[in-house]
Amino acid sequence: MSAGTGSILDLVLGVLSRRTWVGVVVFAVALTAVASAATFLPDIYRATATVLVERHLVPETFVKSSVTGEVEMRLQTISQEILSRARLEDLIRRLGLYPDLQDRVRMEGAVQKMRRDIRLELKGVQQTNGRSATVAFNLSYQGRDPETAARVANELASLYVEENVRLREQQAAGTAEFLRLQVAEAKKRLDEQEQRVRSFRTRFIGELPQQMAVNLATLERLQVQFDLNSANQLRAMDRRSALARDLGEADPGDAAATVDATTAAIVKARQKLAELRRRFTDKYPDVIALKAEIEALERDIVEGKSDVPANTQPARSTDPPGRLRASMSNVDAEIRALKAQEQKLQQQIAAYQQRVDKAPEREQELRQLTGDYDTARELYASLLKRYEDAQLADSMEQSRRGERFRLLDPAISPRQPVAPNRGQLLLIGLALAAGLAVGAMVIAEQLDTTLHRVDDLRGLATAPVLVSIPLIVTAGDRRRARWRFCLAIVAVVLALVGTMKASQYVAVGNEQLLALLARDAVRPATK
Repeated sequence: MSAGTGSILDLVLGVLSRRTWVGVVVFAVALTAVASAATFLPDIYRATATVLVERHLVPETFVKSSVTGEVEMRLQTISQEILSRARLEDLIRRLGLYPDLQDRVRMEGAVQKMRRDIRLELKGVQQTNGRSATVAFNLSYQGRDPETAARVANELASLYVEENVRLREQQAAGTAEFLRLQVAEAKKRLDEQEQRVRSFRTRFIGELPQQMAVNLATLERLQVQFDLNSANQLRAMDRRSALARDLGEADPGDAAATVDATTAAIVKARQKLAELRRRFTDKYPDVIALKAEIEALERDIVEGKSDVPANTQPARSTDPPGRLRASMSNVDAEIRALKAQEQKLQQQIAAYQQRVDKAPEREQELRQLTGDYDTARELYASLLKRYEDAQLADSMEQSRRGERFRLLDPAISPRQPVAPNRGQLLLIGLALAAGLAVGAMVIAEQLDTTLHRVDDLRGLATAPVLVSIPLIVTAGDRRRARWRFCLAIVAVVLALVGTMKASQYVAVGNEQLLALLARDAVRPATK
């Protein structure tokens, strides 16, 4: 192994001695390219503004906000609004950003680049329920000029603050307006329901459930009056019967005496009718039959009276039959008045009885109407309460006492660029140049077919090597070597200068290359 190790070491040393210039040139060119690129890459500055998320200045116990949604969702909405093409084009023109991309054709590229240069980072705290609540956020903008970067970052922060205020006021006003329309519609439906209930009460006045007690009391009062009328008729019939008997005794030929039996029958029938009405209504069959019987008896009396000649005996006020006939006429007039009153009372009793009978049906209809009215009234009261709360929330948003964004730390001009990291790039360049140099030396050695040692010849030839003659260097060889060395130096210098110029040409203003080399520093971290 020692022999093998010595052979390998001799081989490596031989390669190094023969390919030194190849390695040096490749190493120098690679390192020059990396160093030049790192030197001429543009400096990128990032300015950051911090915006604080202030919760409600008025506790939600007193005024509940009508603006719904989490802060994170609203920030995403605001970001979409601010990062829109129209907003960014206005910022680019107003602040003079990306002057090489402001023509009409390349403005879309400037907008896309500005979106990549903006970064939004949320800062939150862990809550007891495990969720993270945003308490602040950072707005960053990166650019070549530190002053411009700070100005753009502050402008973006101001836009976020203003857009949040506008969005909250718009949402609060929209909620209040929507509820106002709903309240107006609910009030219209409530008025319609109220008008229906009022019309129903007006149309069926007297048949309403709440008037049942009054109707029953009136019906009872009319029944008492009807009973009193019946009693008065009975007494009048008794008086007429007595007068008829007296008239029959005074003038047996008088036709009025013939109605005495009929009158007595009517009196008994009315007494029986009064007893039945105390227990039954007028629709009871016995009551109806008894009323028909009484009407028939009364018609007989009337017809019997009409058949009696009016001048059978001359009426004289001085004789007893004349006075009896006058008294009977008065009684008949009283009976007719009582009958008319009875008919009127029957009509009133029937009307009130109909009201009482219709009361359950009206109660069901009124219950349905009042149910719809109560539902409409509860809906109106609920919407009115929400509308008042929405108005209060709108007033709170207008006075800027709701949740708001406040610029906590404005962006200042950064002193150091965030990219490129030239020290890191140089270290990477050293490692890359060394690797390329070693690789170039190995490849050059592999491509060279020249025999450099006696052992190489012994390995290829079958005949033994008898003697080795060292290289004889003449004065001409030395001159040619010096010329070749000078030409090589000039070529290397030209190569280094060309490499440096090429790297400068590629690196100057090449932000794409910078983003590729410094991905972590200049990534578009908007989220």
